[in-house]
Amino acid sequence: MVTADLLRELRSIAPVHAVRGNNDGDPSLAQLPEVRVEVIAGVRVAMVHDSGARAGREARLRRRFPDAGVVVFGHSHIPWNAEGSEGQLLFNPGSPTQRRAQPHHTVGVLDLADGRVLRHEIVVVGP
Repeated sequence: MVTADLLRELRSIAPVHAVRGNNDGDPSLAQLPEVRVEVIAGVRVAMVHDSGARAGREARLRRRFPDAGVVVFGHSHIPWNAEGSEGQLLFNPGSPTQRRAQPHHTVGVLDLADGRVLRHEIVVVGP
């Protein structure tokens, strides 16, 4: 579970762009939006906690975020790093803390610069 203290700590290291998840019960997180679209290093990045069912995800996210080059989502804790509809990158970093049925804890790395995605990778962390 994310807390306001964790977000403050992360913000002391680097800019943080976050959306509210279904387990973010800390009342101080109520100000987090459910959906966020930011231009980061010239790339339009959409963020949403739950992308919905796997079936139809590519087309659904393209319709919901037609101008986004990258859509970052979570909820399922299933790492996902794949091209969606019309070249849109769909990216779920998985989870470094609650792997659920996944074999490993993971995080996602996105390197963005000059309006391009330079790197998109799921990284296994921990034992």
